[in-house]
Amino acid sequence: MKINNHYTELSSNYLFADIAKKVQAFKAENPKAEVISLGIGDVTQPLCPAVIEALHKAADEMGQSATFRGYGPEQGYDFLRNAIVDNDFKARCINIGADEIFVSDGAKSDTGNFQELLAADCVVAVTDPVYPVYVDSNIMAGRRIVKLPCTAENNFVPALPQGGKNSSSGEVGRGLVIYLCYPNNPTGTVLPRAELKKWVDYALANDALIFYDAAYEAFIQHKDIPHSIYEIEGARRCAVEFHSFSKTAGFTGIRCGYTVVPKDLRVKSEELRVKNLTLNQLWNRRQCTKFNGTSYLSQRAAEAIYTPDGKQQIKATIAYYMDNARMMREALTGMGFKVYGGIDAPYLWVGTPRGMSSWDFFDWMLHSAHVVCTPGSGFGLSGEGFVRLTAFGTHENTEKALHRIANRL
Repeated sequence: MKINNHYTELSSNYLFADIAKKVQAFKAENPKAEVISLGIGDVTQPLCPAVIEALHKAADEMGQSATFRGYGPEQGYDFLRNAIVDNDFKARCINIGADEIFVSDGAKSDTGNFQELLAADCVVAVTDPVYPVYVDSNIMAGRRIVKLPCTAENNFVPALPQGGKNSSSGEVGRGLVIYLCYPNNPTGTVLPRAELKKWVDYALANDALIFYDAAYEAFIQHKDIPHSIYEIEGARRCAVEFHSFSKTAGFTGIRCGYTVVPKDLRVKSEELRVKNLTLNQLWNRRQCTKFNGTSYLSQRAAEAIYTPDGKQQIKATIAYYMDNARMMREALTGMGFKVYGGIDAPYLWVGTPRGMSSWDFFDWMLHSAHVVCTPGSGFGLSGEGFVRLTAFGTHENTEKALHRIANRL
């Protein structure tokens, strides 16, 4: 049997699997230790009442012949697609149609799967540090990857890829695809409107495609930070956008998100047998072949987020997590750490003390404070010397973890 050899180019384990293995080993050796996780970005607050009510109602519908649902549309039910358009886009004066929304089981799946539409010789540009899925899914396809360092020295704002019309000299080749995630995972930093416009202008000038991961847009606190790349003129012609309800509404176990594929995104190739294809058509064809649609229950639950009660309840949950972020920023800064993020995002990017490596500080945190963080080097070379902390814990555990760190420094 022959396999795709590009899989052998991946690191042996996914970052978070390595972390889980280390934590499990520590717990086995120290069964009485109370370990607090501020590392993996899972949520702790329960689903809001509006979502629970919607789930109960949808479950009851599934128990009656007259209202039972079988296979749903691969693109998502109209009730959810219309709610997304009205609340996430029309409310911000953004022109997106319901037939440009594709409901999925989460942003992780779609950011990994969308690259299937790309030719193998496309060049992929990613920020460094970066969410590992962007890199690993393209390594699996054998694509060349260009890293765009994001460091304290450049305020975590990546430089435009070299070789384009709006950049310095160099060569990235044609068919460039750029992954951007803002608010950023892992650094917790944001891209102001003027900076985001530079990327849209670059993409338009160079026929590049932007994959914009907006999974954490609901955590933005400042009005001058874009919630969607489509707030920038011209973005409909160069960008696909990914959204998730996982952190926004606690859907890490429910699984629901969506991807926006504007019809303005046209495929340009002299080799095409069918002319004037759009990425919207191609993604729709891919989904109809490989995806049976997100569950009816999950979509009704997601729809409830957009009701008046749901909006208020979700807002309160986000405020809860952002209060954790504030507490962490203040405490860690007071301890002498260099802290970035945590203002418009639920992630904090923390410099390691005394020149420790990311994994050495991970081990120190686990063994000394019994606190789990995520080593920054796991997100790329530019992540060395940092760890990522998340604000998704409970208030009590977050406060307890901070006390432990302070007491053991």
